[in-house]
Amino acid sequence: MISKASIDTVFETARVEEVIGDFVNLKRAGSNLKGLSPFSNEKSPSFMVSPVKQIWKDFSSGKGGNAVAFLMEHEHFTYPEAIRYLAKKYNIELEETEQTEQDKEQANEKESMYLVSEFAQKYFQNTLSNTDEGQAIGYSYFKERGFTGDTIKKFGLGYSPEEWDAFTKEALGKAYKLEYLDKTGFTIVREDGRHIDRFRGRVMFPIQSMSGRVLGFGGRILGNDKKAAKYLNSPESDIYHKSKVLYGIYHAKQAIAKLDNCYLVEGYTDVIQFHQAGIENTVASSGTALTPDQIRLINRLTKNITVLFDGDAAGLRASIRGIDLILEEGMNVKVCAFPDGEDPDSFAKKTPHDELVAYLNDNSKDFIQFKAGLLMDEAKNDPVKKAGLIRDMVTSISKIPDRIQREIYIQECARIMDISEQVLSSTLAQLVQKDVADAGKKMKEEQRENAMRPVYDDVMMSPDEQYRNEEMSSLDGIEKAIVDALLKYGHVEDEFEDSYIKFDEFGVEKLVKEKKMCRVYERIYMNILEDEIEFSNTLFKGLYDELIYKSYALTEKRAFSINDVSQDLQGFATELYMEDEKYLLSGWEEKQSIPVRLKVDTIVEHVDQLILDLRWRLMDKYIASLISQVLPNADNDEIMLQIRDNQVFINKVSEKLGRIRVRKLNI
Repeated sequence: MISKASIDTVFETARVEEVIGDFVNLKRAGSNLKGLSPFSNEKSPSFMVSPVKQIWKDFSSGKGGNAVAFLMEHEHFTYPEAIRYLAKKYNIELEETEQTEQDKEQANEKESMYLVSEFAQKYFQNTLSNTDEGQAIGYSYFKERGFTGDTIKKFGLGYSPEEWDAFTKEALGKAYKLEYLDKTGFTIVREDGRHIDRFRGRVMFPIQSMSGRVLGFGGRILGNDKKAAKYLNSPESDIYHKSKVLYGIYHAKQAIAKLDNCYLVEGYTDVIQFHQAGIENTVASSGTALTPDQIRLINRLTKNITVLFDGDAAGLRASIRGIDLILEEGMNVKVCAFPDGEDPDSFAKKTPHDELVAYLNDNSKDFIQFKAGLLMDEAKNDPVKKAGLIRDMVTSISKIPDRIQREIYIQECARIMDISEQVLSSTLAQLVQKDVADAGKKMKEEQRENAMRPVYDDVMMSPDEQYRNEEMSSLDGIEKAIVDALLKYGHVEDEFEDSYIKFDEFGVEKLVKEKKMCRVYERIYMNILEDEIEFSNTLFKGLYDELIYKSYALTEKRAFSINDVSQDLQGFATELYMEDEKYLLSGWEEKQSIPVRLKVDTIVEHVDQLILDLRWRLMDKYIASLISQVLPNADNDEIMLQIRDNQVFINKVSEKLGRIRVRKLNI
């Protein structure tokens, strides 16, 4: 685990404008920088970076945060991957926290396997480009497939020599251990002690993780040996799990997220040819049956998958089974088939970009229309086959988690199949009931097995998402404004005035006003503490508690940075930080000559107004609850007394706010 000191060093060193500048073209906009959103297609800039606050905000998608948050959103790194990326960029040596000897051994072993795999990729690529055998056999093959030099370089394609142990000898000569050559599968160690290269005489396709690390390889044989497998993959290892990786995901992830769609093909060359044709949101299951883990990998980037099938009917029928798995994950599925005899590779190779895009758009069908058309051709006029087909269709629909979506598909299926919607709904209900029963049984078994392990909801919304899904009340608005003031001006010190009643020596009431210097966070906290106020909105309460705690914990009285806020609240905090500066995107400040009075110049009035407003709204809410308790033909004297006492108070607050009470008591 990376030490906190190292993480702090990364945050202190990394400059958000430099990190984002590697991915987005930024232009000056006052004290900020602006550019086109990297998360959506747009013509007018809605993306803003604040070098002063070290944060960014994309107003088109609502995303925002610090440099780490950008890498996690844009590059789809995990938190540790983002930290390591920044450490490498700024030449920061990361310290690891204390680990057990077993942890260290496992970590060192995995890292050694990664290093061996990266060395192999460079070796195979160099062999392809700089040896006679590589040029004559490997490079010629890729050129025949229509791949350009840039494409070959982009995907790190290579060639493994025909020699029995050429790679192994080279790796051992570079001090890589035979143990890791064996564990990664590059070298096969025989019982007699001899070792041979697994991939000899093959062109090599490196398989990368989402963050770009080489996990394994696919190797294609070029000879005529009918006994040898055409494609050979790296064996399963601690770093390579075939069912959990998609070929091309590293190069496709940005395009998938930006275009909100993923094209799913079968083979390596399909992916490469599509990328070369300009369709970069394409990945492959690498010749294996599609798995839930692979689908979830896509789900991190988009909810939409378009499955591209070869034109032959047998291939279509076999491949279409994966659609049910995609539906189970709550994804939206479309299907596109190519003409007979064509596959994605061959079709993309001979079709100009614009025509290819048009073909995909015109021929991508909803899964139910596609599946119905395909299976109806097989059923023909056979009633028994047609009945089986209908059940097959309803089974697919039953996999969809969303109930409304299921109902819509049932209606569509009834129309296509010319069958009663009621019959389909009844069949669907039976299947769903069975699935629920099976799931319940499975859950009970898992609970018995894991009785002591806490269960967490994988789809639990973050506080930021909860806030966006809730309608804000006027009370929420005041709580949000208080948190906003704390975040932006909590460290500011100014002169605040308090007034209270004092009796002189003759017992006469006298209004006393006192002024004293204090910081904004102290003013807010003491008033809310005095009134025993609890925030009603959980998101605002969480951020308020964090900021108050941090304010008193800080040894130096400085402004908050986004890094002072916990990760799950950073998106909302960024939105508050950048809210006032959204107008800068249009260049408004350059077109106007009207001086703007900044909030920090009136912070005393602003904070006191917020506290009064919060009191007013809470008291108003309390009076409303008292009124609701008044019963006709009953003794309401005690409640009426409380209402009148509270009205006296709220009227005084109303006067200070310049607000008129509008509620009438019809009691």
